[in-house]
Amino acid sequence: MKLASAFTALLCATLLAGCASNIPKAIKEEPAGNPMVAEVRSDTARFVGTHVRWGGTIAVVDNQANETQVEIVARELDRSGQPRMTDRSAGRFIAIIDGFLDPALYAEGREITVSGVIEDEVTRKIGEYDYNFPLVRANDYLLWPQRLDPDPRDYPPYWYYDPWYPWHPYYYPYRYHHRPAAKKQE
Repeated sequence: MKLASAFTALLCATLLAGCASNIPKAIKEEPAGNPMVAEVRSDTARFVGTHVRWGGTIAVVDNQANETQVEIVARELDRSGQPRMTDRSAGRFIAIIDGFLDPALYAEGREITVSGVIEDEVTRKIGEYDYNFPLVRANDYLLWPQRLDPDPRDYPPYWYYDPWYPWHPYYYPYRYHHRPAAKKQE
């Protein structure tokens, strides 16, 4: 009996461990009243001090003496906080992260989510255009693993989709039935 209850406890612990997540709570859960990037860009002064959770694609990483400024193209986030793969953007923002971030890892095109407080805004150029970036002092951040393209070999083989496979004796595949070539008459 002790063996059965020990096995049940081990099974429950294993199942619960499988449900655990390594995503920080501040990244996974959206703060109450989380404003959108476009809304903050229109009136940044009103939102200074507001806690936000934003994410997107890294555009530029600028390492400074004590901090790193990461320019991010904002994307809509899914329920776990990961940026969605979409062509729509609400704008750009700059996340200020304490310390050094390696530009080889935090490279252009990687997905990141930050949770922090809006500090101010700064105007910088994108090409020749003057753009107002909201500044977010990041408390937590998460660089998401790179998404891999699906391997075409993961799909079922081509014959799987053939409507006459497997061949049934009553439904012999007419399109595969070849007639012998006619003899030439001389």
